[in-house]
Amino acid sequence: MLLTPTLASPPLPVYFADPIGFLKWLPFTPVFNFTGQPAASIPAGWTEDGLPVGLQIVGRPYDEATVFRAAAAFEEAHPWVRRKPLLE
Repeated sequence: MLLTPTLASPPLPVYFADPIGFLKWLPFTPVFNFTGQPAASIPAGWTEDGLPVGLQIVGRPYDEATVFRAAAAFEEAHPWVRRKPLLE
């Protein structure tokens, strides 16, 4: 398995409209869409501003079961279901 951040920076503002800047924000996820490797993005923590930060778990081709087990184990060790981002 490979573990990466889901995004390269904290979430962008809702009004962010720069397409090139947007692409710089997500360098970790597209490669696995092209290679067909199973990947899951799960909540892994929070910024100082209370915004969610994701962890991407990537598995070997056709090994979705291992990715699901790893995601479930991480969620069990770090529950987040009751935590929600602050809304302004």
